[in-house]
Amino acid sequence: MGSRFDGKVVIVTGGGSGIGAAAARRFAAEGARVVVAGRTSATLDAVAGSPGDIGTRVVDVSDEAAVTELVEDVASTYGRLDVLVNNAGAAALSTVEETTTELWRHITGTNLDSVFFASRAAVKHLRVTRGNIVNVSSVAGIGGDYSAVAYNAAKGAVSNMTRAMALDHGRDGIRVNAVCPSLTVTAMTEAFRATEGVSEAFARAIPMGRAAEAEEVGDVVVFLASDDARFVTGVNLPVDGGLTASDGQPELF
Repeated sequence: MGSRFDGKVVIVTGGGSGIGAAAARRFAAEGARVVVAGRTSATLDAVAGSPGDIGTRVVDVSDEAAVTELVEDVASTYGRLDVLVNNAGAAALSTVEETTTELWRHITGTNLDSVFFASRAAVKHLRVTRGNIVNVSSVAGIGGDYSAVAYNAAKGAVSNMTRAMALDHGRDGIRVNAVCPSLTVTAMTEAFRATEGVSEAFARAIPMGRAAEAEEVGDVVVFLASDDARFVTGVNLPVDGGLTASDGQPELF
């Protein structure tokens, strides 16, 4: 691995598994001091056992005070903050009619409020380091899905927040981008992928014929956070095996 992040400090929310864990390991392998944050200490500790400098913080990412404290604590402890990866996520299948208020609050709190709270707290520190934010949105943030109204609403907001923050803070030297994965092999999607016919349907819809591996998305997160992407901001980058390349018309031959 290279050393693109030597001396830099990175926070990854939802860093205990999946895309967040994959990104955290890659950041650490490239020299960053990484803090993974999430609700479950056991999964965070497993990531912290990987090579490199990886610390942990147990945080409810939908809690405004807790997320603000996380950012301030990391910046104070390490003396700086260079990258914030807003990765924490939750998903559920339901139409607007079926979605309870409790489910709506859970999905939007985890996927959207967490991005707002962490980004708001981080900007003053990123302004000093000319750092950046990478949000983990979804193809559900750039197009609609059947029976996923809360998730689509939250991810759509994350995608447009990414654009808005990039506009607001470009002259501060802060870049803001997002990755937009399709179905990815993670613990969060395990039960969904195991549902009869689901994996086969996605394999037919995705031109590359399969779901993404978490590392394939995590590597793009790290690219966007690196100086290799130093003139890239306001982008919602599909990492979807070509899924969104289609205009929706069927394959006929």
